[in-house]
Amino acid sequence: MASFFFYVHHLMSITLNEIMNHQGEKLDYTLHEAEKETNKLLVIGHGVTGNKDRPLIVALANAVAEKGIHALRFSFSGNGASEGKFTDCCISKEIEDLGCILDALDGFEITYAGHSMGGAVGVLKTANDPRIKRLISLAGMVHTQAFAEREFGNENPDEGVMWENQDCPLSSIYMNDMAEINTVTPQASQVQVPWLLIHGVEDDVVPLKDSQDVLTHASNPVELFKIEGADHVFDGSATKIMCQKAADWLNS
Repeated sequence: MASFFFYVHHLMSITLNEIMNHQGEKLDYTLHEAEKETNKLLVIGHGVTGNKDRPLIVALANAVAEKGIHALRFSFSGNGASEGKFTDCCISKEIEDLGCILDALDGFEITYAGHSMGGAVGVLKTANDPRIKRLISLAGMVHTQAFAEREFGNENPDEGVMWENQDCPLSSIYMNDMAEINTVTPQASQVQVPWLLIHGVEDDVVPLKDSQDVLTHASNPVELFKIEGADHVFDGSATKIMCQKAADWLNS
């Protein structure tokens, strides 16, 4: 179970403790409370090298709260203002982080939305955790090993960096975890909750094919919503389209 400090964070009518992961690292989060009373809450996780303050994450949280559903966006450990080392970041650890977030949200009806690598986290967690009642994948990563080799295969783990960002060193922990997982398609067939995939047609980081491959493996009905002209982060006008689709789907 997650451990909590005695400090309490108040925001309107919802009260949450500080949220810690199993390593005792504080996870930074922001809660957007809907004006009307509801037990529905969207948890939003980011992608590799990202954090809870990425524009698409903030926009989605605001849009959902405006439509009457609480939203909590958080940074995985080692990212943003969350505690921990970036070199420890990997999907397996982020699954545990997400579990600690869910521990703190007992009593809420949870939907999880994950962007990019956060999408892979969502599939793996939802397949094995009945607390997640709905799932949204935003440009969700499916083939983890292929992604790691495509994006970082020319770098030496524990020496190189991700996308020339000196603040994001490439670790062997990350690369080994991506290879061990390989793909989340087996777990996609185990997801038994409503599932929305949103993907930009022009995504050159996680190709649209990742989401299309989910459709062939999923056992439950899954909706794929494609946004023409959208890139990996749903920049420009695609932000509003993505947010609108997600909010409408959650209220359907």
